[in-house]
Amino acid sequence: MLTSKQVLEIKEHLNKAQNPLFFFDNDQDGLCSFLLLQRYIGRGKGVPIRSFPNLDVSYFKRVVELNADYIFILDKPLVSGEFLKEVEQVNIPVVWIDHHEIQEEIPKFVNYYNPLLNREKSEEPVTALCYQVTQRKEDLWLAVIGCVYDRFFPDFYSDFKKNYPDLAGNYKKAWDVYYGPGLGKIARILGAGLKDKTSDVINMLRFLMKIKSPYEILEENSKNYSVYKRFKEIDKKYNKLLEKAIYSASSEKIIFFKYSGDLSISSDLSNGLMYKFPEKIIVVGYVSGDKINVSVRGKKIKEIISKIIEDLEDATGGGHEDAVGLRIKKDDWEIFKKRVEELVENRKI
Repeated sequence: MLTSKQVLEIKEHLNKAQNPLFFFDNDQDGLCSFLLLQRYIGRGKGVPIRSFPNLDVSYFKRVVELNADYIFILDKPLVSGEFLKEVEQVNIPVVWIDHHEIQEEIPKFVNYYNPLLNREKSEEPVTALCYQVTQRKEDLWLAVIGCVYDRFFPDFYSDFKKNYPDLAGNYKKAWDVYYGPGLGKIARILGAGLKDKTSDVINMLRFLMKIKSPYEILEENSKNYSVYKRFKEIDKKYNKLLEKAIYSASSEKIIFFKYSGDLSISSDLSNGLMYKFPEKIIVVGYVSGDKINVSVRGKKIKEIISKIIEDLEDATGGGHEDAVGLRIKKDDWEIFKKRVEELVENRKI
């Protein structure tokens, strides 16, 4: 967790910010982190980061367009040097809160917070860190959503259960919450909403910044119509692809699944497969042009994947010990696949 000093510093930054811009990773941990901070101070705009693997320089135009006086970067392990140079030139304060392994040197002008750098190291989701700062009980449900999406069962779940027993269930594990009814459905709805076109994502953010309770999401109405519509579309495609991935699984140790189309949900598919097959290595690839976005899940998989892609041209990636996202050239898929198979077969994973 954050230290008391770090919590105080982040609060001071939030209080100083009159027109902050929050850049957040395009998933439920990033989204809920943004919502916790924005609802805490009641101001600021949010921009989900869809570029991979980093927050690239193209996003700087949003800083100018929205006349931001503060920048907050949430749940993103990489930020391009070009983006930070542009920000430094206009002298806008940057607060970067993350929980991934540090992959680059952080410029001195950036206020960087990551519990992996603390004396007592930890890697709770950024949502948990933001809730540690805000402590707004009315936003407890948002804190839980961001945590369970990242497979983290927070110690404040018992408080959530007291306040929302009908949404909580009797779960003991994060993914049982996420894939269950109640709060889990809300979490999946929000994830689907982030995959919509930009105008609908903006409308969803505005809606979420104002609502008073999670029940407003579960109740279908004109305010959340587009979010529900997108959820139903994605849920249908997700279940179809998941069934296909399960049916095509041949290895006892590994599930490889590659697909294409107009919807990139490789992270959701790999998570769903890992939930069903926790002892297997899961590799899901989404073909996009001449690249493949790959989500890998498995025990202590990060170090192995890092070695595999070392000499693959233009390969990039990162993540957590058991969950990795990367991008490789389409022509390197078979090489990548063979290396994973060999390492697993040799029991090096």
